Amino acid sequence: MFDLAARLSAAGPALKLDPIGVAVPFFIVLIAVELAVTRRRGLAYYGFVDAITCMATGVGNQVSGIFFGAVALWAYTGIEAKLGLLDLQADSVLTWLVAFVLVDFFYYWWHRASHRVNLLWAAHVVHHQSEEYNLAVALRQALFTHITYNPFFWGLALIGFPPLVVFTCTALNTLYQFWIHTRLVGKLPAWVELWLNTPSHHRVHHGVNPAYIDKNHAGVFIVWDRLFGTFVEEGEEPVYGTVKGIASWDPIWANFDEIAHLVRRAKALGRWDWALQLLFGPPEWRPAALGGPLTVPPHPVPGQRPQARAAVPRAVSLYVAAWFLPTVIALTLLLFVRPGWGSTTLWSAMLLMTLMSWGLLFDRRAIALPFELARLGACLGFGLLLTIQGEGWAAALGPALAGLAMLSAPALFSSAERQPTVLDLR
Repeated sequence: MFDLAARLSAAGPALKLDPIGVAVPFFIVLIAVELAVTRRRGLAYYGFVDAITCMATGVGNQVSGIFFGAVALWAYTGIEAKLGLLDLQADSVLTWLVAFVLVDFFYYWWHRASHRVNLLWAAHVVHHQSEEYNLAVALRQALFTHITYNPFFWGLALIGFPPLVVFTCTALNTLYQFWIHTRLVGKLPAWVELWLNTPSHHRVHHGVNPAYIDKNHAGVFIVWDRLFGTFVEEGEEPVYGTVKGIASWDPIWANFDEIAHLVRRAKALGRWDWALQLLFGPPEWRPAALGGPLTVPPHPVPGQRPQARAAVPRAVSLYVAAWFLPTVIALTLLLFVRPGWGSTTLWSAMLLMTLMSWGLLFDRRAIALPFELARLGACLGFGLLLTIQGEGWAAALGPALAGLAMLSAPALFSSAERQPTVLDLR
């Protein structure tokens, strides 16, 4: 008989001390440094709206991870406790080393499957939607990644690896991949390129060049791609993004765009068996009766790929920029403090509402202004609630949030007056 409650308690630090949450402020600083370096060198590697959208999807990913992560921990712990073959100990160095390698191995297969199975691709595609390639793109992660990702590591639970070890190793695997999302680093020494995933290898992975599609799926060790036939050396300059593209800057809609596309394709097929094959088939799948697999079109010249997204008025960009730092601070506090589930749910809803509002403003939607006013009202109410509670971090954050909400209303209308298109949205 096993004590699941005790095992969950022992595994708690896997979520409470999530290295990703600790790293969020450092990510932002490093992005700012890369931006400064690229601007100093005259390199157009960053677009403001694109970078904000990428980081906003990362905020959404971290918020959803609070809830899905708790479910994943419960599921993994239950499998390991009931079915684990070995009694591996978290205080063994060998356990950690083997787990780190195996986590990367299972990550490779999750990542490869996420490019070859439409249901998984519909979530993972969010990470590839940016047509830039920089450190901000590393943070572009989906709301639903946790649902597709965590089951791939249940094999480690069956072996008997402790939850704390596996959840920490997966976080470290993710942390490693942050620095490889850059164009500032060329090819590294041959022995590094031979064994490890590098910026050069990962630039290939993000390319839509026909030769680069579905290549270099590694997390840390590029040897998996070399062993299983998915490795390609960087040659021609990659063109970034996805084959289909996305006509929106909305960090929330980004998570549903491919799902909607998949549903439309399934309906158009007109047969349930074809629709089922589509869901579990690769992105290029099409029935032989309708012409067979789709082909990847020739890619455009780097830097000249047409954008179908709305032009964002400068005033709107400045307005969103003013809210960006407070949003990151709020996320960081939420990840560190982890209040009760009631407060966590309310705070998470505020963050997601903020991301949704940015997307509506960026896409110049007709509902953008009233929705943002509603969000400011909600922020004001939440700030006053925190002020009344007046305990710990809430004592400082409550008045700050309420004050920012009140100051933002006139700024929003001022932006709208200088940019009438914000009010006259489609």
